[in-house]
This record gives sequence, C-alpha cells and structure tokens, in this order.
Amino acid sequence: MPLGEGETPRTACARTVLRAGVDEGSGEALPAAVLADRVGWCADLVSGMVAELLSTHWNTTDVDVLAGGQDAGGRKLPSKAWMALRRLGWTADCGAKVNDRVVRMAQEQAGRALRSVKWRADLVAGILAAWPAAPKRRTTEEWDAVRAAIPGGEYLPSGIIRCRTRQIVSFERRHSRYPVGVFELEPTPLVARMLLLAACDKQQATIERSATAPTKALLRLQLPIRPTPQKYADWTWVACPVTLPPTVPANAVLHLPTLRISGGKVRADLAYTHPVPKARRSGHTVALGVDWGLNTLLSAGAAWLHHDGHITVRAGAQFRAAGVLAKQDRLRRIFECLRAKTDHYQRLADPALGGKAAILSQEIKHVSERRSKLNDALAWSAARWAVDQAVAAGATVIYLEDLRSMEAGGMGRTHNTRLSQTVRGQITGRMRHLAAEAGIAVVTVPPRNTSKHCPHCLTPLRHRKAPDRPTVPGWKWAICPGCRWQGDRDQGAWQRIAARGLAHQAKTVADRGSGQMAIYAVVDTMEAKAVITATSKTSRVDRSKTSPTRPRTNRPAPRRRGIPSPVRPVGKAGQRPEGRAPTDRTGLPRAAHRHQGVTTISTPTNRHNPRGAALGSGFHLHAHASPPRWAEPAPDPTVRMGSLS
Repeated sequence: MPLGEGETPRTACARTVLRAGVDEGSGEALPAAVLADRVGWCADLVSGMVAELLSTHWNTTDVDVLAGGQDAGGRKLPSKAWMALRRLGWTADCGAKVNDRVVRMAQEQAGRALRSVKWRADLVAGILAAWPAAPKRRTTEEWDAVRAAIPGGEYLPSGIIRCRTRQIVSFERRHSRYPVGVFELEPTPLVARMLLLAACDKQQATIERSATAPTKALLRLQLPIRPTPQKYADWTWVACPVTLPPTVPANAVLHLPTLRISGGKVRADLAYTHPVPKARRSGHTVALGVDWGLNTLLSAGAAWLHHDGHITVRAGAQFRAAGVLAKQDRLRRIFECLRAKTDHYQRLADPALGGKAAILSQEIKHVSERRSKLNDALAWSAARWAVDQAVAAGATVIYLEDLRSMEAGGMGRTHNTRLSQTVRGQITGRMRHLAAEAGIAVVTVPPRNTSKHCPHCLTPLRHRKAPDRPTVPGWKWAICPGCRWQGDRDQGAWQRIAARGLAHQAKTVADRGSGQMAIYAVVDTMEAKAVITATSKTSRVDRSKTSPTRPRTNRPAPRRRGIPSPVRPVGKAGQRPEGRAPTDRTGLPRAAHRHQGVTTISTPTNRHNPRGAALGSGFHLHAHASPPRWAEPAPDPTVRMGSLS
C-alpha cells in the first residue's frame, strides 16, 4: 500500500452479511438458507478438527513447546499458527475428504487458542509459586513477590491477580488441594463454528473489489455440497457478492474474511487495511483528559500546554448514561435470579423440572444477549463521543485512567457493583479504534490521586456531598483547603489526568505487539509541573451597548417554530397549535436528573428512577452527551422574542 508522509497502515474490521451465492459449477443460484447450510457443513468439519487438536495438546508440555518458538530440530517456528503446528507435526482428521486449506483453517484456530493460554498459564504458575498466607489480604511484600513471579507482572492490574486468586481458592475448597496449573482450572475451551479464511490462499478462497462499484466486492470460496464429502468432486466454487459497509474507505485493501453462522445467516467479519495519519507518542500541546464515573460515565475536557510550560484548561463536558447503566444493572439482577433458579433445579435433580430448566436456559440466553448488545452500544457511543470531543478541540492525544480491572469499594453495595461492571475495557478499545482514524493517540496514565489532589495546587481535597452542604462528607463535590478551588469531583479529575499526561508525555511507552501507548509510572519532578494555571475570565464577544434595549413582554411565546395556526374548525374540534408542538404528550421522557454537573446541588430526597430505563425506551433516549464547547455557538433567534400575537 502506498503511504504518504506521516501516514501509517491501519487494519480494521467491518461486519457484513452474505445474502446469496452462485454455484459456479452448475450455475445454480443459492439463496441465503442454502448458503448458510453449505457454510455450516464446512464449519462443522473445521470445528471437529479443532476440537481434536485442542483435546490432544491441552497440556503444559505441548503449550510450552509451542510458546518456546523452536521445533525438534532447533529451527525457529513461523509466526503463523497453522505453519507452526505443521512444523511440530500436530494435525487432525475429520473423517471426510477435505483439501489441505481446510486443514489449515483448523490448525490456525487451534494454534491461536493454544498460544493464548500461555499467558494465563504463566499467571497461574506465578500466583501459586508466591502463594500468600492470607489470600484475601496480601501484604506489600507478598504483592511484590507475586508480581516478580509473573512474567511482566510489574504493571499487571491487581484485579487480575485477585480474580485468579479467588479461582484457586474455590478449587482448593472443592478438591482439598491446590491445582497444578491453569489446565486444571480451565477445561478444554469450546470451539466456535467459523471459517478463518485468512489462513487460506487462492486455491480455497479469493476476494476482489469491483472496479466499477466501490461498495461491491466478490468473494469466491470452495464449499461442500453435502455434510460429509467423500471426494474432491463434492467441493464446488461458490461466488458470493459482498456489499461493503460505508466505513470501508475506497482506497482500502481487502483481506479474506472470517465466516460464521448467526441467526441462520452467514456473517462475514471483513478485515481491511487503509492509510491513516500516524499518531505521535510525545510532542503534544493540546490533550483531552477523560475521567471515569458512574452516572456521569465520562467527564472530559481539553488542556493546552504553552511554550513556557504552564497548562490551561477550558470548560469540560460530560457523557451521562445513568439510564443505560440502570437498565444494565436491572438485567444483571434478572440474570443472577435466573441462574439461581437454574442451579436450584439442578440440585433437586427432579426429571419433572426438566421443562422448566429448559425454559430458564432460553431466558438466560436471551438476557445475556441483551446485556451484550447494551454493553456494545454503550461502548461505541461513549468512545465516539470522546473522540469527537478531541477532534473538536484540536487535540492530538487522549489521556485516560487505566481502570480496566478496578474493583470499586466504599460507596455502597449497589454503587460498587455497578461501577465495577462498567465496560471500561470495551470503551478503551473502541476509543483506540476510532481515534486511529484521526491520527489521535490514546494513552493510559496511572490513576493514583487523580481525584484526591487539587488540579491547581496538588493539595489533598476535601470531598463533600454537595456545594450547598459543605460540612456533610460525601464523594461528589471537592473543595481545596489550599487555593480554595472547588468543583465537581469528576471535573477536577479530568484536569489532573490531562495535566499529568502532558507533563509525563516523554515517558510514554508503546507496546511492540499491540501498539498500545501507556504511561506506567509517575515521576515526582514531572508531577510537580502537572498543575493547572487559572486564567482570567474574559468575554469572548463584545457586549457593549450600541442600541436601545429591546422591550420584553410579560407573556413570552413558547420556543417553537413560528408557523401560523390554521383557521379554527367549525364545531367542537380543537385548534392545532402553532409549529410542531406535540399534543398527545406533555413532555419527553428523560433518563437522569440534572443534578450531576458543575452546578450540582444536594441529592433529591425522592428515589432516583431513570424514566427512560424504567419504561424500556431506546438507547439514545436516556444517554446524554454534552456538545463541544470550544466553538462559539450559533445565536438562537427565538431567545427573548415577543409574543407572535
């Protein structure tokens, strides 16, 4: 791919659906159902070989040999998983006539699973080697010992170590002994029914973009004509037209997709590569700081690093998802209740309860799908909002806290659970994906003391319940005893994050494998410079009086479009009001109370009940985002208008 100056290749994935195909041998048109059957037959052959490979080599010895990177002759193993397995002589038979490329797909899928378990095996081995005296409460020396025993454990989130520790404790409680390794803790993984066409060459599958229609492509692949093919004649070429999503650029290079069956349809995960602006690790002068919250899921704002070293900020913004998180929490409680009922039926072991258990299993699957879709929608929406804020501010980097595995505590059972289950990891991944298109770097910074210290003087803050209750302890409102700054806790946190990132940008490290950027440690000398300089508040527009004051009416007209009312109909029928004012509902449902901004007040006494989530409304009805505030808003001609009558 030809790249210009300051550009780098970026590989992304787009989802599409194969709706039809044509059998090139017979010329028969294959509808979606027949195409799904033929793809499913091939996927069954591949998944059978993958299951055989995993069951044979799911042990410590074989995984260490594969991760060692050398074969029996001392030669270096290839980076492609299917080639590495062939070099080691690991193969499988499906009992049918398949070509070599189908075996490649099975070896590629199995090799990826065996390579990925190596990190978990080293993690469990390190925890067992440095097992503490009290697993629930490690001392500082025990934390240092377990991190030293894990490869790369210096910057490993503590939540991952605690989760594996609880898993080992549960195993010891059931079996009265500690596990040997991760292969006793985890059974052989389930095999997905999919076709990794990326492991094939043109003898099995090809894809070509249309020269006349940029949004069209043609995928050709060999598929069986029966579930168990017995000869090569049972495989025929099938041509499938592909409609590319609008997110795929016209200059992108297409790669062979991954096919999977979902809902009776053939879905294709199409990978493509296109040039994007190259993100920088350092040299940033405008940054966007992002802080995590609960009802206010994201709080963000831009910070400017000036040539003399001082940092200034402007007004921030918020992404409020109280309604979405309330709905997510309600689905979690429903899921836990259904799981408890299912476990109770299993303990009873009554054959008469088999029908009820089957119904509960279907309901659990349905609730799980709803939770997954809601989390996915929330992650994409929050990530898009954060990237749009960075683009609007002209920022070249986004700094956010590394709270992917945080376990909240000290804020009550409900708040702790909801905060711990926020999809921060998904939002961070989506944010990196979207920011790469604009050449914006996404860097994680250490979260220590971002909400505890003042952004202007680094003095420990006093957290109160609300600004009108300065003596009641709380966690929402922050007051600085040093410089007397006060503000919303999340607003002060994003200022600290942005200032810390700009001051420590020389310490940014990029991972060689994934390319993810992070700042792992805080340097005291650099942290002393990460302070916000207060700016004088000056008006951005000249408000000098140049004309007489416009008279105001005591009865201003409602803010609606100035469309004349129609003639009053004859009879008892009512008259339609001016404009497009709705007549069937008094107001639009809103998700969250407006008591979570900088001008927040004390919490209302009535119970918080997001209306959008309670009524089952759509996603965007109860997810609210502040618009960018760095551009001068357009004047509203309806403000301070007199009555139209």
